[in-house]
Amino acid sequence: MGDANYITHLLLLVAAYLTWHYFWRFRSLNNIPGPASKSFLKGNLPEFFGRYGTEFQKEVALDYGPVVKMRGLLSRPILYISDPKALHHLLIKEETVFEESQRFLSTNQVMFGPGLLSTLGEHHRKQRKMLNPVFSVAHMREMLPIFYNVVHRVRDAIATRVENGQQDIDVLNWMGRTALELIGQGGLGYSFDPLTEDMKDSYGHALKQLLPNLTTIEIIRRLLPLVAGLGPAWFRRRVAEMFPWKPVQRVRRVVDTMHERSMAIYKEKQVALRNGDEAVAKQIGSGKDIMSILMRANMNALQADRLPEEEVIAQMSILSFAATDTTSNTVSRILQLLAEHPDIQEKLRIELISSGAGNGLPYDALNKLPLLDAVCRESLRLYPPVVTVARVPNRDSVLPLLEPIRGIDGKIMTEVHVPKGTEVIIGVLGSNANKARWGEDALEWKPERWLSPLPKAVTDAPIPGVYSNLMSFLGGKRACIGFKFSEMEMKVVLAVLVSSFTFELTDDPIEWNVAGVRYPTIGRESDVPELPLKVSLYKPAII
Repeated sequence: MGDANYITHLLLLVAAYLTWHYFWRFRSLNNIPGPASKSFLKGNLPEFFGRYGTEFQKEVALDYGPVVKMRGLLSRPILYISDPKALHHLLIKEETVFEESQRFLSTNQVMFGPGLLSTLGEHHRKQRKMLNPVFSVAHMREMLPIFYNVVHRVRDAIATRVENGQQDIDVLNWMGRTALELIGQGGLGYSFDPLTEDMKDSYGHALKQLLPNLTTIEIIRRLLPLVAGLGPAWFRRRVAEMFPWKPVQRVRRVVDTMHERSMAIYKEKQVALRNGDEAVAKQIGSGKDIMSILMRANMNALQADRLPEEEVIAQMSILSFAATDTTSNTVSRILQLLAEHPDIQEKLRIELISSGAGNGLPYDALNKLPLLDAVCRESLRLYPPVVTVARVPNRDSVLPLLEPIRGIDGKIMTEVHVPKGTEVIIGVLGSNANKARWGEDALEWKPERWLSPLPKAVTDAPIPGVYSNLMSFLGGKRACIGFKFSEMEMKVVLAVLVSSFTFELTDDPIEWNVAGVRYPTIGRESDVPELPLKVSLYKPAII
């Protein structure tokens, strides 16, 4: 009888703790408006993070105001925040309070190792300090010839496929190959793809498969922090190998492929660096690539500032992953948009051909082409590749609001009390497409808006983004370190390809799917990432 009472009391204590943890602790968020939850267990997670969640994400971003409440596992509150003042507060003023979630950190630790995407605090600062110089504008200028060389090979390869007339070309495949080779030569000093024949590189294929597969195991990822430190590494590895679910096994194989290739490239570069400058100069990139510079700087650094070998290797996998899907999918989207707007495509082509941008321009001259710049900015504004970045406060906080919100009870709120442990999704689309700031046409793709001064409501708002009043590359000390690299890559690819080819839509219905980085498929039934467009050689009119 005594044992039964003990168990009963224990269960009551557990129930009381769960009630406090999931309900009473987050009571300050009960008055915030948001969409209804269809499930106590899963909340809004399937709607927001599911493959077909684009319309729901747009609804959350634009229909409920600058602060929105959703529900997560066991109906735990999740906030979606796009208010500029609140974003500035959590990304700039309290960046040490609002940190990446343990789910995000644990996932990246498992996939890449202890790199930029899986570290916090001083550890992260030390890594970023070592990497900052290789992403400077000065270094981008030196890398531009590498970029043009790669993209000219892509141009020549596509040209051979359309020399006898218009053909359907999977631009996503070609942009993925291009992005991989660009980060290969410019980032790793390594060539993955000769770009002269149809082929699949195992590493590039693995990178392309990672995000779609991660989306299918979102619930597992949310439970990962509970088991990430369980037992020694060999034990966790064995559990992963035995896990009885195919999507988990697919992710494991992808991670293995990435790590093996990164390790092989690292060892090869290590040998070249030890053999001196002449050996390094003979490698791809002639020693000007990001990893050669990083490894050389790391070898020469003081012991206290030096990164361990496993952290350098982790940066290689992270750079390859972060620079491949985000940029290739964005450029593919831009080519699709230009196919949908042939008038803008033709105006852009005129600018590119008249400036000689397709043949090669210096960094500063390329960046000064107004319509090319406008097309890139507008595409990143309305179609940011990543829209599910989250932060979690490590203590209770209060976020001030630029735009007061009306609570469910009708009361006006000028600030939001955010309890410790609340998941906060950075409202990238909600900020980028806010009609009050960008105008009633905020949801229209209009590059010309960037050819005139932006609305005062945009420039006056404390939007903390590192890129052009946008949140597409985030802001603060954990903003995208490689956004200049990505911007240059997009501009070189567009300058060369739009100067050389015309792009038209096919009859295939294109569906853009939700994932860590959105990806296109033909319709909803297909699981194959692809984006076919009709491509022809550009032939100037004869006058």
